Amino acid sequence: MEQTVEYAHATGALSGIWLLVAIPLASAAVLLLLGKRADKWGHWLGVLAVAASFVLGLVFFIQLGGLDAEHRSAELSMWDFITVGNLHVDFGLLFDPLSGVFVLLITGVGSLIHLYAVGYMEHDPGRRRFFGYFNLFVAAMLLLVLGNNYVMLYFGWEGVGLASYLLISFWYGRPAAATAGKKAFLMNRVGDTGLAIGIFIMFATLGSTQYSDVFNGVTALSGTTVLVLGLLLLLGAAGKSGQFPLQAWLPDAMEGPTPVSALIHAATMVTAGVYLIARSNHIFSANHTLQTVVVSVGAFTLLMGCIIGSAKDGIKRVLAWSTVSQIGYMFLGVGLGGGAYALAIIHLVAHGFFKANMFLGAGSVMHGMHDEEDIRRFGGLSKHMRWTWLTFMMGWLAIIGIPPLSGFFSKDPIIEAAYARGDWTSWLFGTAALLGAGLTAFYMTRLFVLTFHGPERYTEQNKHPHESPFIMTVPLMLLALGSIVAGFLLSRHSAIPQWLEPVTGEGEHDPVMPPAVISILVLVVSVAGAGLAWALFRKGTALQEQPAGAVVTAARRNLYTDAFNEAVFERPGIYLTRALVYLDNRGIDGIVNGIAAGVGGSSGRIRRLQTGFVRSYALSMLTGAVLVVGAFLAIQLGWLA
Repeated sequence: MEQTVEYAHATGALSGIWLLVAIPLASAAVLLLLGKRADKWGHWLGVLAVAASFVLGLVFFIQLGGLDAEHRSAELSMWDFITVGNLHVDFGLLFDPLSGVFVLLITGVGSLIHLYAVGYMEHDPGRRRFFGYFNLFVAAMLLLVLGNNYVMLYFGWEGVGLASYLLISFWYGRPAAATAGKKAFLMNRVGDTGLAIGIFIMFATLGSTQYSDVFNGVTALSGTTVLVLGLLLLLGAAGKSGQFPLQAWLPDAMEGPTPVSALIHAATMVTAGVYLIARSNHIFSANHTLQTVVVSVGAFTLLMGCIIGSAKDGIKRVLAWSTVSQIGYMFLGVGLGGGAYALAIIHLVAHGFFKANMFLGAGSVMHGMHDEEDIRRFGGLSKHMRWTWLTFMMGWLAIIGIPPLSGFFSKDPIIEAAYARGDWTSWLFGTAALLGAGLTAFYMTRLFVLTFHGPERYTEQNKHPHESPFIMTVPLMLLALGSIVAGFLLSRHSAIPQWLEPVTGEGEHDPVMPPAVISILVLVVSVAGAGLAWALFRKGTALQEQPAGAVVTAARRNLYTDAFNEAVFERPGIYLTRALVYLDNRGIDGIVNGIAAGVGGSSGRIRRLQTGFVRSYALSMLTGAVLVVGAFLAIQLGWLA
């Protein structure tokens, strides 16, 4: 029997959850509207606004924990947003176990990234504007996870898309940055269209977009309707989270400042798709085929990200493809359903710490190496950047799943759950996730070794690497600490799965192998991948790109996905646009312009008859009279009979 979804009305302190969105939004408005008058202190306002939202979120989270499990939610209805015919959309917020976890991640990790950005953007003349966009991004992301219906989620969804465009193309004077911003914006529009159509279907079939109404009405829908609705939501999720086939924008987003990369690729934007599927678990759990599609997308994307990441030489590019891969693990988890929803959220939180740690560490390396990004031109930096090296090491060990760091407690359970799917696909998806663990260890070890160990391979302008200032290394230390403990504190042996259970549900299957065997197997594969990378790259690598085999060449070219998009979508789109422009100019405009030209030419010729001379008019009248008389005579004589 299906459990009815109900949310408790927000009371007491929880009635102030609107402040979570309002504070960073107000800060963004101040920073963007005051202009240069806020240059001297605007960055600190941006940091304090996000930190204040974190403190409030923590207070609300504790308040929520004091409620019993059946009523552990706080829904705040603020005003009627849209009331047209049968459509009623409430402007309301929902703070429950799932949104509470996301609020703490967004504002907690976001605060550290904001603090880091104070030092990183110190000499940038647009720092105040940057923090305005940063706060706008956080406010939009908070609205996305706190909205109590799909329309509110969509408003936050589009706000995140706008703010990410502004941040990715922040250095818009660089053609690559401007292009990356447009690419992210356009590819996200594809996914957003799917989400919008899905919301339309909800209203058409269920008469509402409120979470409670939609989830309670799913069982009344046909299997086909649920499948189509879920696929549209999946399309939106894939766009925001950089999953196949809409993953191409995410690595190019590295053209933005490094704090942007950390915020987008670690704790916020790329997790929005995971949140959407986890929030919509009643829809996805209602159709097994739909779950299989989600799992397939996740498994394929995690392997694709690993393969491409193994061939990239830009430090941020490797981390970007790593994000594509790790989000693939989360999609795999939410696609498995049941208790795996909680496992995906746990890995999402752990990933927020260690990936933000490594992105900011990459920024620290670039800061000390005069903006050099090519890992082939690093080497030996552990001697010059001790804090960056140590904190980056914690992130590296966490992502490859070495115990007792967080990745071991967050990623391995997803692999176990894949082996426990309950049908013949258990071996397929479990082995894909296991292979991904080995490849992750390989390319991340390659990145770590080429950057911090081996011989020094500096170019002329990068002969004096140095550690970053204190304001940049402190966030690295705190995030490294999170990389160590986050997974353990949030593991399935803690209270977090039970905490999320009222939202995500429960359910377990027996894996095809004992869990201990799977854990040992994952660890062995990961150590083997790391060992292989250490053996191959401990002495450095060639400074120039070398001829490679078919697999490496394909990986360097993103498995030809960009070429496919260009051939199938971009070029035909350009040709279609040119054809439509030609048709518009020569066809539609040609008809209108031809009629105008005909009227103008005819009037010009007729105008010549108006000479102004009386004799000409008299002659015209005489000629007309003669013609009329001649016509009458012809009729009388039978000539025109």
